[in-house]
Amino acid sequence: MKKRLCSLMLALVVSACTLSGCWEEPLPEEVDLPFQTEDEEPQDNREILPEQFALPYDPNATLDPITCADGMQQTVGTLLYQRLFQLDENLEPQPELCQSYTCSADALTYTFTIRSGVTFWDGTALTAADVASSLQRARSSQRYGSRLSRITSISAGDANTVTVTLAYASTGLPALLDIPIVKSGTESELIPVGSGPYCFHQDEDGPSLQPNPYWQGSTLPVQEIVLSPAGDRDAMLYQFTSHDVQLIVCDLTGTEPVTSVGNVSYQDADTTILQYLGFNTQRSPFDNAALRRALGLGINRSALISAFFSGHALAAQFPVSPVSSLYPQELETIYSYDAFASAMAAAGYATGTTTKTVTLVVNQENTFKVSAAQDLAEALSAFDLKIQVSVLPWEEYTAALAAGNFDLYFGEIKLTADWNLSSLLSSGGALNYGGWADPQTDTLLSQYAVSQDRAGAMKTLCTYLNTQAPILPICFKRTSVLYQAGVIEGLQPTAANPFYNLSDCTIHLAEKAN
Repeated sequence: MKKRLCSLMLALVVSACTLSGCWEEPLPEEVDLPFQTEDEEPQDNREILPEQFALPYDPNATLDPITCADGMQQTVGTLLYQRLFQLDENLEPQPELCQSYTCSADALTYTFTIRSGVTFWDGTALTAADVASSLQRARSSQRYGSRLSRITSISAGDANTVTVTLAYASTGLPALLDIPIVKSGTESELIPVGSGPYCFHQDEDGPSLQPNPYWQGSTLPVQEIVLSPAGDRDAMLYQFTSHDVQLIVCDLTGTEPVTSVGNVSYQDADTTILQYLGFNTQRSPFDNAALRRALGLGINRSALISAFFSGHALAAQFPVSPVSSLYPQELETIYSYDAFASAMAAAGYATGTTTKTVTLVVNQENTFKVSAAQDLAEALSAFDLKIQVSVLPWEEYTAALAAGNFDLYFGEIKLTADWNLSSLLSSGGALNYGGWADPQTDTLLSQYAVSQDRAGAMKTLCTYLNTQAPILPICFKRTSVLYQAGVIEGLQPTAANPFYNLSDCTIHLAEKAN
């Protein structure tokens, strides 16, 4: 949904790293928007169009999409480079450079056929060797290494096919291959050669993006995108505030606000970033599944998101985004205080005669999370169980999780788009801080990984998780594209690409003065 902000104070911030590791793997710049009330008169609602469309970028840093910094470099890169697959607005993989693929019966070997007729902006043809080279580099990169850790080999069979072999079976590999492809041999250059709709151009007027002369896609919304040098975050924010640049990518629930003013619109995009309530299942009282289930019924997710995340999240009762076709909508329940009270009584925590006090830990760097955790603690302390919140600095927070020194914790993780939940829920999983160890969960996770009926397998898994409640999903965050009001029309960003539907966009510019 498009939102309009007129002459508002924008609090642009940098995200602290959370339990995920974000427009790619680490989280990008963030912004907090105090909204204007209906009673307030806008100070200035005029839309003054720029003469040129400009994006910020760091001229001293690489634009290699596999190794460059998050934020503005990645935003520019989405216009320079194509991917084997792209994640659409529902976080589903859609072929881009991939023409077709096959998967072996044991789901261990994939063969991808590369789309023919694709040309890099230097006039050379895209080959399978270019794709294999980029994927190989991604395997050892900080951004993509974790998601590709199951891959044992990548090889170019001929000019048009790439074969990927896995250490363990997965029917969801294409969702992990939204990785930008650059021409092999140019990756060490400051601007590697790409095959995207635009190419990098430098002349006496400065750097810009110009149409790729070999582009065979749809008509482009603008023939030149000026690149405005911004050596650091402050420079980028100043340029956006003054409308020297027209677009930046933000996460709207961050920390360390920096204020600025401007006429701004934004578009949200759904992500795979899950926020949830985690339990220490290795000790009382949360070794009790009935109590964990009861607390799940006590969370009013929609109200929490509205109150503390300004709508920049999507309520979820399961660890898969509701926009995904895998989300088991039919298993959802409607929040009911009476159902919560009955479940607490059934679990033995509504006697009114005893009190059990437990501690919920949350990291202090993000005030949105702290407020949400405090609200959860208050809402769930309605009966014999009393929850106190311990707000910890990041280092102490992560140390407490690693040591199991908590009863509950407010967690966040960036899941992969194949919705592999093993690191979070399998016995010994790297992010399984609550110590959940359950053979049935492990079996269902394994069955989902190899199932051809992924929606059915996910529903079976979530049905079982409903009975055990090792974690309580709360919401999936949304990231946002902020842009100068009136300049862009029809923008529909996705989690990894602010210009996903580039051909459907219209960019409005003022006529240049003679």
